[in-house]
Amino acid sequence: MRAYPSVGIQIPDILLPKSGIDLHKWAVIACDQFTSQPEYWKAVENEVGNAPSTLNLVLPEVYLGKGDEESLIQVTNEKMMEYQQQGMFSEFEGIMAVERTIGTSRRKGLMLALDLEKYDFNRGSQTLIRATEGTILDRLPPRIKIRQNATIELPHILVLIDDPEMTVIEPVLDSVQEASPVYDFELMQGSGHIRGWKIIDRVIEKRMVSALEQLALPHDFQKKYRVGPEKGVLLYAVGDGNHSLATAKSVWEMKKASLGKEHPSRYALVELENLHDPALQFEPIHRVLMGANPETVLAGMHAFYGARVRVESVSNMEQMIASVHDQGSFAQRFGIITVGGFQVVEIMQPEANLPVGTLQSFLDNWLQHTTDVKVDYVHGNDVLLNLSSQPSRVGFYLQGMAKNELFRTVILDGALPRKTFSMGEAREKRFYLEARKI
Repeated sequence: MRAYPSVGIQIPDILLPKSGIDLHKWAVIACDQFTSQPEYWKAVENEVGNAPSTLNLVLPEVYLGKGDEESLIQVTNEKMMEYQQQGMFSEFEGIMAVERTIGTSRRKGLMLALDLEKYDFNRGSQTLIRATEGTILDRLPPRIKIRQNATIELPHILVLIDDPEMTVIEPVLDSVQEASPVYDFELMQGSGHIRGWKIIDRVIEKRMVSALEQLALPHDFQKKYRVGPEKGVLLYAVGDGNHSLATAKSVWEMKKASLGKEHPSRYALVELENLHDPALQFEPIHRVLMGANPETVLAGMHAFYGARVRVESVSNMEQMIASVHDQGSFAQRFGIITVGGFQVVEIMQPEANLPVGTLQSFLDNWLQHTTDVKVDYVHGNDVLLNLSSQPSRVGFYLQGMAKNELFRTVILDGALPRKTFSMGEAREKRFYLEARKI
């Protein structure tokens, strides 16, 4: 394992499933997806059957809060050790170059390890690696319980660099296009295709590091984002898996005094992607209130926003979406979907910069006084419509943010409102495939 402190990375020892394992059944999607759709995970279980699979090494969050959390966590940790003892993995030192194909788009990434000493998920941090959204501390304990006793990590974390000249990731992928990939297969449940190549060439590695060092030059950083020297360089913005990386950081802080500064737990395996990759799309994350009375929710909104709120009924989802996307200069809009139909909410003189922040401030306040209602965060218009068009549910449709706003917003504001954007829709999320000993 080689570390490059100047850019906060480590060249890790990566574990891959050994030859002969059915990779289509081995790889499953990130545990925090389809949390309101247990039928998805049931279909995954049926497809995997008794085959070796990362499904046995993670705890899908759809099962959290069901009463048997402790036993599920224990089984997950035991399976990790079992797979290692059975020789399910092969290991190499290097980087994985990854190409994910969904439809006609090919998204490029590099698997490497980030130094948790250079990461702080607290709002306003000036570290090299930063969260892009506020961390919900209540979401960390189950993840911490798993990682505390885990022997390996399987990441679904996607971390972004702002590299408009495409100097870091793209040259690495270009260098291997004529080589045979170590894996090349179709992902389950309609999530596209994935290929991966081992990068063990030190020349390619050093060129990549040199390109990252150029992106991290303070003078160039200040000029690029029009900020002063008081702003620390932001090289890596966590695009997906904010809470997973926060979990890794929390466990490292708990253990580092006893483990020593060079223990593998100091690092976290991630996939690095370029904000300017044409295949990378930012999608909005919608909200669904479960167990809510629509009239009570609307009354709560009127009480919270006062005279600044206006609610209008529309005929269909298409009309609602068109109205929401017609945002004005002095007001913000979001849509509401219930079993009774569609509405558009307009908030005059909003206090937050983005509609998602305006909505989230109400939800946070309202949910404090409501014990029987839960909120879920969902991707995709079809999923939102399906979940919201049921009794005792209220769905909120939000417009997405432009991805070129991300880095400067995090630099200036510290973090976005939580669950502001998604890097693609649910089926486009990262699949568990590579692993690393921790």
